[in-house]
Amino acid sequence: MQKLLWLGCLYFLCILGSQGRGVKRQDDFVLLAGPLAQPELKTFSNGEHAAFDCSHPIPANSKLYFEYLRSKGVTHFKVPLSWVQLLPTGLSSEPQPGVVRCYQTLLKQLLEEGLQPLVILHGSDVPESLRSRYGGWESQWLLEMFQQYAEFALKEFGPLAQSWVTFSDLDEVLHAGQAAGDHRLQNILQLNKKIYQFYHHNFPEIGRRLSIGLKGRDEAVLSQLKGSTTVDFLSVDMDYSCASSANFAQELKNLQISTGNLPILIQRLTVHDCSYNEQEPLRNLMNVLHSHDLNIIGCDMKDVLVQQEMHGAVVSGGKHFKRLTRLGSSYQKILHESAAKSTEDRDVLTKAFPVGFQWATSTESFKVEGAWAADGKGETIWDRFGHENQAFNNHNADTAADSYRKVDIDVYLLRGLGVNTYQFSISWARIFPSGHKDSLSEEGALYYDNLIDALIESGIQPVVTLYHWDLPQALQDDGGWTNPSIVTAYMDYAAFCFHRYGNRVKSWNTFSSPWVVSHAGYGTGVHAPGIKDYVTASYQVTHNIVKSHAEAWHVYNDNYRTTQGGKVGIALNSDWAEPADAEKPEDKEAAERYLQFMLGWFAHPIFIDGDYPEVLKTQIANKAKECPSSAPAVLPTFTDEEKSRIKGTSDFFGLNHYTSRLVSSSVGGCTPGPEGVGDFQAKVDPSWPATASDWIYSMPTGLRSLLNYIKSEYLAVNNVPIYITGNGMPTDDSGDTLNDVSRIQYMTGYISEALKAIELDKVDVQRFTVQSLVDGFEGNKGYSERFGLHQVNFEDGYRPRTPKQSAYLFAQIIEQNGFVSSKQDHFEGVKISPPRRSTPLPPSEVPSASKSVWEKFTPQKRLDRQMYHYGNFSQDFLWGVSSSAYQIEGGYNQDGKGQSVWDVVSNNPGSGIPEDVNGNVACDSYNRLDEDLYMLQALKVKTYRFSLSWSRIFPNGRLASLNQKGVDYYNRLINGLLARKITPMVTIYHWDLPQALQDIGGWQNVEMISIFNDYCDFCFATFGDRVKFWMTMNDPQGLAWLGYGIGRIPPKITEPGTAPYQVAHNLIKAHATAYHTYDDKYRASQGGMVSIALNAEWVEPKDINVPRDLVAADRAMQFNVGWFAHPIFKNGDYPEAMKAQVLVKSEFQGLSQSRLPSFTEEEKNLIKGTADMFCVNHYTTRLVTHVTAAFSPASYLSDWDYVEEEIIDQPTTPIGFTRAVSFGMRRLLNWIKEEYGDPDIYITENSVATPREWAFDEIDRVFLHKTYIDEALKAYELDGVKVKGYATYLMDSFQYLYGYLFGFGLHHVDFNNPNRPRTPKFSAHFYYNVMRDNGFPLPEDEKMIYGEFKKDFIWSSATASYQIEGAWREDGKGLSIWDKFTHTPGKISEHDTGDVACNSYNKMEDDIAALKTVNVSHYRFSISWPRILPDGTTKYINQAGLNYYKKLLDSLIAANIEPQVTLYHWDLPQALQDVGGWENETIIERFKEYADVLFENLGPKVKLWITFNEPFVITVLGHVQGAHAPGLNDRPDTLPYIVGHNIIKSHAEAWHVYNDKYRASQGGLVSITVNSDWAEPRNPYKQEDYEAARNVVEFYLGWWAHPIFNGDYSPLVKKSVLDQSLAGGLTKSRLPEFTPEEIKRINGTYDYFGLNHYCSVLAFPVDFGTTQHFEADRGVVVISDRTWLETGSVWLRMTPFGLRRLLKFIKDEYRNPPIIITENGVSENGPVDLNDVHRKYYYEKYINQVLKGIKTTS
Repeated sequence: MQKLLWLGCLYFLCILGSQGRGVKRQDDFVLLAGPLAQPELKTFSNGEHAAFDCSHPIPANSKLYFEYLRSKGVTHFKVPLSWVQLLPTGLSSEPQPGVVRCYQTLLKQLLEEGLQPLVILHGSDVPESLRSRYGGWESQWLLEMFQQYAEFALKEFGPLAQSWVTFSDLDEVLHAGQAAGDHRLQNILQLNKKIYQFYHHNFPEIGRRLSIGLKGRDEAVLSQLKGSTTVDFLSVDMDYSCASSANFAQELKNLQISTGNLPILIQRLTVHDCSYNEQEPLRNLMNVLHSHDLNIIGCDMKDVLVQQEMHGAVVSGGKHFKRLTRLGSSYQKILHESAAKSTEDRDVLTKAFPVGFQWATSTESFKVEGAWAADGKGETIWDRFGHENQAFNNHNADTAADSYRKVDIDVYLLRGLGVNTYQFSISWARIFPSGHKDSLSEEGALYYDNLIDALIESGIQPVVTLYHWDLPQALQDDGGWTNPSIVTAYMDYAAFCFHRYGNRVKSWNTFSSPWVVSHAGYGTGVHAPGIKDYVTASYQVTHNIVKSHAEAWHVYNDNYRTTQGGKVGIALNSDWAEPADAEKPEDKEAAERYLQFMLGWFAHPIFIDGDYPEVLKTQIANKAKECPSSAPAVLPTFTDEEKSRIKGTSDFFGLNHYTSRLVSSSVGGCTPGPEGVGDFQAKVDPSWPATASDWIYSMPTGLRSLLNYIKSEYLAVNNVPIYITGNGMPTDDSGDTLNDVSRIQYMTGYISEALKAIELDKVDVQRFTVQSLVDGFEGNKGYSERFGLHQVNFEDGYRPRTPKQSAYLFAQIIEQNGFVSSKQDHFEGVKISPPRRSTPLPPSEVPSASKSVWEKFTPQKRLDRQMYHYGNFSQDFLWGVSSSAYQIEGGYNQDGKGQSVWDVVSNNPGSGIPEDVNGNVACDSYNRLDEDLYMLQALKVKTYRFSLSWSRIFPNGRLASLNQKGVDYYNRLINGLLARKITPMVTIYHWDLPQALQDIGGWQNVEMISIFNDYCDFCFATFGDRVKFWMTMNDPQGLAWLGYGIGRIPPKITEPGTAPYQVAHNLIKAHATAYHTYDDKYRASQGGMVSIALNAEWVEPKDINVPRDLVAADRAMQFNVGWFAHPIFKNGDYPEAMKAQVLVKSEFQGLSQSRLPSFTEEEKNLIKGTADMFCVNHYTTRLVTHVTAAFSPASYLSDWDYVEEEIIDQPTTPIGFTRAVSFGMRRLLNWIKEEYGDPDIYITENSVATPREWAFDEIDRVFLHKTYIDEALKAYELDGVKVKGYATYLMDSFQYLYGYLFGFGLHHVDFNNPNRPRTPKFSAHFYYNVMRDNGFPLPEDEKMIYGEFKKDFIWSSATASYQIEGAWREDGKGLSIWDKFTHTPGKISEHDTGDVACNSYNKMEDDIAALKTVNVSHYRFSISWPRILPDGTTKYINQAGLNYYKKLLDSLIAANIEPQVTLYHWDLPQALQDVGGWENETIIERFKEYADVLFENLGPKVKLWITFNEPFVITVLGHVQGAHAPGLNDRPDTLPYIVGHNIIKSHAEAWHVYNDKYRASQGGLVSITVNSDWAEPRNPYKQEDYEAARNVVEFYLGWWAHPIFNGDYSPLVKKSVLDQSLAGGLTKSRLPEFTPEEIKRINGTYDYFGLNHYCSVLAFPVDFGTTQHFEADRGVVVISDRTWLETGSVWLRMTPFGLRRLLKFIKDEYRNPPIIITENGVSENGPVDLNDVHRKYYYEKYINQVLKGIKTTS
């Protein structure tokens, strides 16, 4: 009764207070409570805690508390801000976003509950960084920092609060640290004034107020405030004693007088000396507050409520509210709202998403990365799962989508989509192979560095998932997620990732779909690790995952949030659940349980209270009672400390949602699993569209309902944003996989429902992630289900990715930011610097002065010509791609388009086009504009060159036939380009003349000049506001000759002597007329450029020293390029050489005038200077030599008087007579510069044909771009040519004369598929990188390092006995296998032998002198076995031979040169070969005896021994290929392995001989020298090629090193030979096996690693089928990169980088042994040139790589 009376008094006070001031509204009087307590919400108790400061999440029951206060009449609530938490550094530029968001949420919550915030700027500590720097409040600097903080807070929170207090206790501030002084008070008041002015200036609305807080007795301060205009009211702390209420009234009156009648808010009222039955004193308090003499605007009620012991009421009220706000209230509300939605609500919402919305797609590491064991990666549970054949069809993830090798390719796809966010997961085992931090793999960590950097470079924000199901198997072996120790391991892993990547990654998911891990991985066991234990393991897994998540969140929060500013959350998967029967309450409750068992299992601990949902705990507890002997579930419990640590540990709510369920109530009995324990059953509505997955059915409205449910259930207190972190559906892996209509419908529906949740329901969804970017390994389903927006061809080793139709839809949605077409009325073209206007030039001489280009470049040495140049083009360089209308558009009779000459010819039988194909559909670009724009956006080109289809715009060629739909298409194309910041380069005419114009004679009709001008005029007027780069026509020379001369292309006219000249004449005048039209009518307003695109192939004189060949080369350039360029760029007339040549030929043919028409002076003036830049198409270079051609029949071709030849040492292409001659590019560009007055040059076409069978993996195009572009770079940087742009083909297309036989594009187009899918090729990604780098910056490999080798470093030179000694029959030497081999006809080039060789046997002194000149420290030579043991045995030791070597050793030592001696360098005694040689096992003993002889006789003088030199050469060249002695090639399947086996055992025996008998006395070192190339993958984006490269090195080097350093053949070699043997039908491997005793004897038989290395190769795999051959075992083919410098040997290209990489391989693979490089050098051929610059270059580069290797290792 007393409590009710008191509450009534409060209510009465509120009413009277407002009426007494003449105010009508009851809520004007402030009844104040708060603040929240820290760390736990202590609602009503006598104990007090520090105020809540947002260092922890908002207390879970705060909303109930606010509801309660509001029910008691409270109107306002105190919210003290924490300067320390908001601005830890004190700087307003460095806030804690999470704390800002927390306070904003709190303020919004108060407003939602009808409570007005009273915000206190300062009531606690000063940031330590400021206090330690500036001291106390006496510091002016600190005051200024506080002002900045106040302004920051007012900006952030001002819109949410109308009442503010700057300092809650001014007295405390004034006396902090020292006695208060008047100056300090004045400073504080002055500060308050500035804040006051700032506040009212920025928030001028009526009702806003700001105060300063002080104690009621602070008279000194009160007097200063009298008449103040720096506060709106006075905020005071007061004491009220029920025993002396009169004193309280007097104090208030004194306050009123002291401050000049300022309004007073009692912001803190301490009530004491009261008892519950003292009603009179309470009435006295009410009377005082109601007094007409006082201006009291409000009072603190918190202590009053405490004094009246309302705690019990809150507790009981809390239970009541808990009942009302349990799950059911959220769920029931959502169900009710969902049922009320109209049919229209289910339609697509045609609106845009909020600005800044995050569009994402995703992948998961084990599903896409592949490279399962590459670079030290550890095994994962999914690797084990796949290898144990537990996935569909025995699939595994070994290669998957090969994303580990395809960073560039995947990022290309992301750019094409236009996403601004990409979510990927990190493979724990790739970073920590064992799962623990001490097993770090730097290569694995670097992969994610590269991926993150590539994303950011492309403007895509990375979102990283730390764990998506792929646990390191090593951790699973210790129990995996059931072992509590995993929490620490995961925390270490998370900490590493935050530290390594957090400076770039700002959004982290600790886990993705952890329910799946618990349910499918440890419950049902259908996922890895395949554990079936839903009773205990599943729940223990969740328990440890939740704790792991929380610990990771705290790691970030405590150590990284302040500096990195990111967000950490968790991505939870959940279906939506609806009752199977909406009329049944039990089904509704069952559906609620379904959600709690799936979503609440994880969300409730994290977002609510740190513990599992009550319904989950209750169900499990009930089941334990029901099933005492077989409880179906054992739920672990969290301690109070764990609950506190878990709750609130997410900065966002990540949601993976795919489908919905209809749920009914059931009796689960004692059955484990969610349905049994939860007493529910789930099913789907058969009307919902099915997918390839048996669990995903499309029900988009479920997403909206689930979003609303999450908002209501989990985000009511801590209103963090929702990120949809996964949504998608699979299709089958068969049928029309690219035309994925079902996915389009699914995506549209779900994205639209998300938009409705945002727009209509005000759910704060900030991201939508479509799963997934590419098809991948879908766990237990293998590759049978495809989730990707891009198809991955898993049958192709390159794993090509092709956009599906859904990818284009998603790109469109992203571009529109929803479902509203983005319209932009005005598009501006990208500005290009206008070129210098050309001035007319004098005619070219005969030969032209430009012959200087040949004189400069043709005599170049090969090294100079091939030397690669590193550098960059200008920043405004225009990188682009090109196409032409007829080649790509298709739509040949669509939307009113007229026929072109190509339409007519190609649709007639016998067109001459291979396979009788045509361009009717071509790439279908007319209907697939979005797909073309996708490619262009993905490539990130600066320009796109395309041509207009004349007959699409003017169907009959004339203005009157205008076809608006054609115009609309080009408008869409141009606008789409500009929207993507791509400059359109438009060719007005590219060979596709309207047939109606050909019907009047085509280009032979002079009327075409004006008709063409009308067409150009229209194009300039229609598109010129956006197009600034025009080419009137493309390759007119090709049209004139091929179309009108020899009739190979339409219009197929064959008049070779006259028509080409007539046509060219009209083309030139037509171009010039159009140019002047632009110049006169449009240039001033549009500011564009106009030119013509000419084809220009380069020619070289066959012999530069033959003058007439040089003249012929000049004439060739004039006939081809000068034919059009000379009139346009020079004097308006044809080249003199051409005019003279045709005139002479015409005269000899009896004609009265030249067949070459002539221009009038007026026409010359019209033509000259009609190009603003030089646009050139270039493909090849040929040799030219002078001939006297026939007079008859008259022909443009015979007018030349020269013939062309291929340059046969240059790479061929599929098109005859068109070799890839890169050096011609530089020379051509220099010639254009010299010939045409140094114009700006744009390379508008350059590419190479590749067979369509190559499809995606086309190294030849990469080589072409790598070499041709570099030659252009040389011209730009070294020669000063004004090269301004470069373009290559966008995609494969209709290739005119070749139909669809060859591809020229960066993208493969499948012309057999009606969707014409486009797939990026290897070359697309190479070209992107060139564009990104703007050329070829100097790579790290090429940079020189400067330093010195160690003083004891061995500098040596090497020889081999047979190669230099000669004296093949002298002094008792026996025959060697090389003696016989070289004397066998047909074995050696030029019939050479080593009979004399260098005659070193007789020229020892000369050799020693040469060595002294070189100043080597060592000399490596080999012993001729048959010179010591003529028959190979110790039956007879040739003393003369021994004496030769003893003398050599003595001479070397005398010259202070240390000998390095090789026992065997290929020259086996023929006598031993006659009994089987290395195939005969007895040779092991023979070699051992031979070694013993040498060690005994020469050992005292030798400290470095090599048993064998290059055993690979012995086995493969000698016993597989037969190219070396003994020349055997009859058993390539077995012989090399037998020989190799015996060599290895021979080496080991020799080593043991030395070790056992001589090491102690002689102190030398013995090892073997192996030779090896280094191998790089031919395609760096292809895992198969990496494996092939590894095979190369393993078969070269590991074949020998692995047994010697590890005891047995390498696992890779053994597996390769075994697999191929089995494939051939054998029952065991052809590779011999070492016995355990042999392994023990071989292992460790080395004292150093001897290495011979010359060059590197590019490797790729080849399937040899069942062939039994050494090469089939290797399964590899090797090639060379064309940019690697050639030498005198075909097999040897200069590749210095490979040496360093090989050294590192040896270091890593064989435990860092001492390495002696025992051979390295380069060959030459041709005329003797003692100025061997190539060798100097070779040694400088290779030795520098050795120095790098040493420095890096040290």
